[in-house]
Amino acid sequence: MKYMITWTERPQGSPREYENAQKRILEIFNQWQPPANFQIEVFVVRVGDYGGYMLVDCDDPLEVHKLCSTFPAFEFQARPVVPVMDAVRVEQEAIEFRDGLS
Repeated sequence: MKYMITWTERPQGSPREYENAQKRILEIFNQWQPPANFQIEVFVVRVGDYGGYMLVDCDDPLEVHKLCSTFPAFEFQARPVVPVMDAVRVEQEAIEFRDGLS
């Protein structure tokens, strides 16, 4: 299953607390390794912001949850996604089913 994971930094306290949170985030990130079944397809940061996007292919949703739990300074959203052509195909099937009803 593919997941589009987005994140933004949680609001911190004072500017000094915010600076310390950023240091801690980088300390954790520099030691983090994705699990073997966690294939990162896209991993980008929004320019001028402390957040970004990661497209991963992972067969274990608990690994996605673990990633989100590893970095508590961020607010995460992890959404399952499918390729657009697959979505179009099943939407077409749904339309055909509805059109076939009496």
